[in-house]
This record gives sequence, structure tokens and C-alpha cells, in this order.
Amino acid sequence: MLFARSFRLMTDRFHERLAGQDLEPLRPAHGFAFRYLAAQPSATAVDLAAHLGVSKQAATKTVAELVDWGYVHRSPHPTDRRAHALTLTGKGRAYLRLADALWAELEAEFAAVVGAGQLAVLREALETYLADADPGGLRPVW
Repeated sequence: MLFARSFRLMTDRFHERLAGQDLEPLRPAHGFAFRYLAAQPSATAVDLAAHLGVSKQAATKTVAELVDWGYVHRSPHPTDRRAHALTLTGKGRAYLRLADALWAELEAEFAAVVGAGQLAVLREALETYLADADPGGLRPVW
């Protein structure tokens, strides 16, 4: 439960800082979509829905918001004429850089509390655990 509580606290702090930026009303689901689309060129809304564990309709709504806000671009899919390929725009990639910077600030604050050495040990342990047990990468738990 300590991991869950720590993740929640850091996520809440991340979103507090994100709210201080002049951005659209981004939610955690958007962040998971950004990460997936950055790693999966030519992903479709169906692919995104499967990754997020939501219906195709819910993923399509999320994509429509991100397209309207200029974070995602839809284009004809290279192999499936019925689908659209989804890619991050420059604004979408800039958001990921901002998110990474905010997470780095939170990690630095964590290190200031527990010590850089302790954080390094924890990081190594978590990376070892995830490398062995988590082939799917970052995805939400609804």
C-alpha cells in the first residue's frame, strides 16, 4: 500500500503543477494516451482503447479531444483503409517534455526527503522488478 499511496501523492502533486500551466483540462487518461501514442507510431483508436482498457467509443472521445486541442493528428492508416493512424503533434511532444520535467521535479523533491542514495537503491530495485514482471509498460488501472 505504501507504493500505491506514494504513487497517488506524486500523481496528485503532478496534476496540481500541471494545473498551474496554461493548458487544456488534461486528465490522467490523456497522459496514458500520450505515452502510448509516443511509443506506438500509427496506432489506431482501437489500439489505444485496448491499451487503456476502455471501449472504442471512450478512446475515440479521448482522441477527439486531443485532436481538437492540437496534441494529436489523425491521418489515413498506412495498411488499414478503415482506420486512422494517430500521431502526436509538436504540441503533443512538447507536453510530454513538460510532463517529464514536472516528474523530474517531483523525483528531486523525493530524493531531498529520503536521500539520493536511498532513491538510487529504490530505483534500481523497481527497475529490476519491472523488467522481470511488466512487459506492457505504463497503463492505467481503472
